[in-house]
Amino acid sequence: MKDTLGVRRGRVAVADAVVDAAAKPVAPVTTQTRVEGRAAKAAERTGKRDARRAKSNAQDPPQAHTSLINVEIDPSDPLLTFLQSETGPVEIASLPAYSPAVNRMKEQCVQVVVPLVTSGKLVGLLALGPRLSERSYSRYDRRLLKDLARYAAPALRLGQLMHEQEREARAHERLGQELHVAQLIQQQFLPAGLPELGGWHVAAFYGPARTVGGDFYDIIQLDDGRVMVVTGDVTDKGVPAALVMASTYGLLRATAKVASAPGEVLRRVNELLIPQIPMNMFVTCLVLVIDLGSGRIEFANAGHNLPYVRRDDQVIQLMARGMPLGLMPGSIYDEHEMVIEPGDIVLLYSDGITEQHNAAGEMFGFDRTAALVAAATSGDQLVDSSVQALTKFSAGVDQEDDITLVTLHRGLAGTPRSTVSFSVPSEMGNEREVMDRVAAIVEGALPEDALFALNTAVSETTMNAIEHGNRAQTALEVSVTVRRTVETITVDISDYGRGRQHETETPDIDLKLAGEQTPRGWGLFLVEQLVDRVEEFTEGDRHIVRLIMRTGDGSAIERQET
Repeated sequence: MKDTLGVRRGRVAVADAVVDAAAKPVAPVTTQTRVEGRAAKAAERTGKRDARRAKSNAQDPPQAHTSLINVEIDPSDPLLTFLQSETGPVEIASLPAYSPAVNRMKEQCVQVVVPLVTSGKLVGLLALGPRLSERSYSRYDRRLLKDLARYAAPALRLGQLMHEQEREARAHERLGQELHVAQLIQQQFLPAGLPELGGWHVAAFYGPARTVGGDFYDIIQLDDGRVMVVTGDVTDKGVPAALVMASTYGLLRATAKVASAPGEVLRRVNELLIPQIPMNMFVTCLVLVIDLGSGRIEFANAGHNLPYVRRDDQVIQLMARGMPLGLMPGSIYDEHEMVIEPGDIVLLYSDGITEQHNAAGEMFGFDRTAALVAAATSGDQLVDSSVQALTKFSAGVDQEDDITLVTLHRGLAGTPRSTVSFSVPSEMGNEREVMDRVAAIVEGALPEDALFALNTAVSETTMNAIEHGNRAQTALEVSVTVRRTVETITVDISDYGRGRQHETETPDIDLKLAGEQTPRGWGLFLVEQLVDRVEEFTEGDRHIVRLIMRTGDGSAIERQET
């Protein structure tokens, strides 16, 4: 506690006037002579007092009456302990002489101090200099000051609490604004969507422990056609971690343009990060570079959690170690290689999952994480089951750290059939041709019921593109792109519509018959029920509807049947 104690001399004058006005009761007088004599003496005393005050005012400049007694008390000063137990005014000579604050008050001619104590807590101190009347403080003065302190202390404490609450409210509001801005900044760095990698399926989950966090991941297309996958974790949470995360993200992106070897990327980023990272903070990071065609990967690790690979009935851990980024200059990061076979699933993760505790204080740990990998049937399923298992495990316990999961599932090699594009004129009836060609491309990837559902969704979406997007103008084409991976079938159907359509309204037969809903809308609603996900967006002058159907467990048809 550091208090600045100060009393304006003008305030002392006010108290002085009040004290002087508190005269003793006077016995009634019965003779005119006694009254006149007493009046004469009173007038004489008044004249002398006025003369002394006039002389004092002539010697002291007027501003002296508005000066402050300023005393700063160190939290370790023994005066605080002494005043804690006092209940009334105390002469300066009675205070501990070894107190630095007392010595400073003596230098400023303080004569009396009045501790302001409420609820056993010293909340302030009233320091009084010499009275303007030049008289000493009387018994009645002390009683008045004691009563004043009794009422002033609670009021002062209430004012202090209100001031603290106001300050905390402003700080909380300012922090909320800063967190919101940091969250918006951080969202710009995390991938807005996951790319389609020929023959590979990518799934990801990011859950910050606070509004903003220190985990990050990125997928970077390299100039030589390979793909760099990065996951990282800043050893802190909140705004500081988000700022370091953003800096590390930018350095990784910039370095990937001039160096593609994962060990060299980490080495360069470490040297660039050390001069700017705050004390007691560092970044763990894993860099993995994939050759999509051959499945060959190169990876290097800067203190991050070791990835898992599920291959048939085995779980393999990719062993690679190194110093975290931002700790030690001159660090070298060894590179390792492996081939990811078709059907393999790779899990990259942060310690937010392995180090999460349950209500009994037990950690989720690596064994449970490895068991989830062993039971995985797809990358999407592994992400979903990991989040569900962790939520169930830590029920009733706050999330302790940011959680990041990234899965890579290698399916078909990057053959020409993995991505096929074609176009048809905007003529009614061509939706049938589109449906047949899509069915031929995805043949064998879907069970019969799921294929029928996809065909219906493709037909309805193509009809909308022809009739409404291109207004049945045969000179305009409907373009179709089909992407096939081990986990999903993605069909993009694009037209020259004027931007994104309105969000579909759930059809209600009674409302439609009553004229309260448009008679249209059944087709769009049906499409959303038939496939796993529908996305709608624009690219340049093209309006695109993307239909996504899972090929493994948990497809839209299987969910409807259960």
